[in-house]
Amino acid sequence: MTRDEDVVGQRERLLAEAVRLREGGRREEARERLVALCEQFPSDAEVAYQTAWVHDALGLEAEAVPHYVRAVESAGLSPDDRRGALLGLGSTYRVLGRYPEAVAVLSDAVAEFPDDAALKTFLAMALYNTGRAHDAMEILLTLLATTSQDPGLAVYRPAIEHYAKDLDTTV
Repeated sequence: MTRDEDVVGQRERLLAEAVRLREGGRREEARERLVALCEQFPSDAEVAYQTAWVHDALGLEAEAVPHYVRAVESAGLSPDDRRGALLGLGSTYRVLGRYPEAVAVLSDAVAEFPDDAALKTFLAMALYNTGRAHDAMEILLTLLATTSQDPGLAVYRPAIEHYAKDLDTTV
């Protein structure tokens, strides 16, 4: 085994262990290990994403941001992890009151993952926070009309879709 293979194997083991700790509720211990991994692998997108996630889970949103940014700006995330990192970054910006940044990140994420309802929902919240309630309602009404399994709503789907496009329409 080469030194590089040994380092990669060690990274995999340590990362998996830290994720297990986070998932098991031992978030502070996971955070400590992930911060150490970030120092060892500063350009690793997956390590950055997991580090951001654990900071978010601990309510340390401001500390999560640079890790999310590094994760989404680096190559190496699976599409699902990239989607999660974009959602995490946009949501974290929103929680921190950085609404224009949240809208920018989440708008780009929705363009990249157009079928993702969670991204659209978080985008709608950020749009609302920027005073763009009409745009937020359009997204949410469209999402409701196209994803709801409620039979009572299904009857009104055409009307909901119509009003989603122009909520100010009156008769």
